[in-house]
Amino acid sequence: MKITTRNCRGLKAAAYLGLPLSLLLVAGSANAGVTIKAGGEGYLTIDYDMQVWYQSRGYTSSTSSAELNNFYLRRDRLIFSGQLNSMVGFYVQTEAPVDGEQGFNNRNLYYQDAYVTVDQTDAMRFIVGKFKVPFTRENLEACLEPLTMDRAEVLAYTPFGASRDTGVAMWGNLDNAKFQYRIMVANGRQGNDVPDSSPRYTIRAHYSLWDPEYGYGYLGTYLGTKKVLTIGAAYDAQQDVAWGDFSTKSNPKSYSAYTADIYYEQPTHSGTYTASAAYMKYDTGNAINSAYPDPNLPLNSQLDGYYAKFAYMFPSKMGAGRLQLFLRHERSNYNLSTGYGDQNWDSVGFNYYFNGQRLKVSGEYATIKFDKQNPTDPSQRDYDQATLGLQLMF
Repeated sequence: MKITTRNCRGLKAAAYLGLPLSLLLVAGSANAGVTIKAGGEGYLTIDYDMQVWYQSRGYTSSTSSAELNNFYLRRDRLIFSGQLNSMVGFYVQTEAPVDGEQGFNNRNLYYQDAYVTVDQTDAMRFIVGKFKVPFTRENLEACLEPLTMDRAEVLAYTPFGASRDTGVAMWGNLDNAKFQYRIMVANGRQGNDVPDSSPRYTIRAHYSLWDPEYGYGYLGTYLGTKKVLTIGAAYDAQQDVAWGDFSTKSNPKSYSAYTADIYYEQPTHSGTYTASAAYMKYDTGNAINSAYPDPNLPLNSQLDGYYAKFAYMFPSKMGAGRLQLFLRHERSNYNLSTGYGDQNWDSVGFNYYFNGQRLKVSGEYATIKFDKQNPTDPSQRDYDQATLGLQLMF
């Protein structure tokens, strides 16, 4: 048994030539970690990722309008990944998120991801277990390698299963990894109050006109190491997920969603320019607005909206690291009969990279404006939010 350190940056040049999925999932990522070789082709890699945030916000919770000033662990992860052999791999990620937020300490540790990978060929790969839903691009972008401070708080996530779901996926790269497809069958919404326990189906595809994005996950920025122009689209659906009339358990409603996105990054002599935009629409047959709706139906079950992001990274170091400036605009329409929730998010911020994504400081100032102020819920009234974060990846 031999212990070494591993850096995944070297995967860039050869990743679509048949490397195992456990490597492709982190291709281009900043992790180094510690690798324990287990004889033959087998190995185990251990990584640790952490984000510490300080946040000042114009409200504390949905029941308190007092200003919030709070240090907390936005993400705190221990990751185990590796290969049994050249074909079969695994990935397990534990998480204790937002520990310390609003005074809630000692959050429970749980499995964020846990799955097995089978790599038949680069054109046909399989994932079995709990993993990211291949729907929105922003959800598939690495959590610790975004372009802005973080992904959308709600818009990027599906109503059922949110970021992850448990099931099986087949995916692969074609045409020298210019074209990628993903097909997932998963649990979706389940429970005693769901009309029917039917499977959830998700389909996603993208085409890269310049450098390929060959991994199952994306990055929010490649820090000027790639020239990328990728167009993607996805569809997500599940039959009979909610009752149109919850009081009589009648009139079942089905769920469907679609998204389209575009991503651009180009390094030049004057700096690196990055832009990304996407549109999402989630539909559950307007069940949320029925006379007797399911009380557990997510408020984003009828959501539609879009985001646009832009960033500029200076061509040379400024002091000890690289400076990247970003802007974000986001529009969310919840389409509730009350009119509450519909909002615009506008933010400006920076990333300062001491050692790429492995060690960085980020900051963002956001203004959130609602179309209609909710008199009983401070979280649905206009507010400002300032965030400063430190990130470490090992």
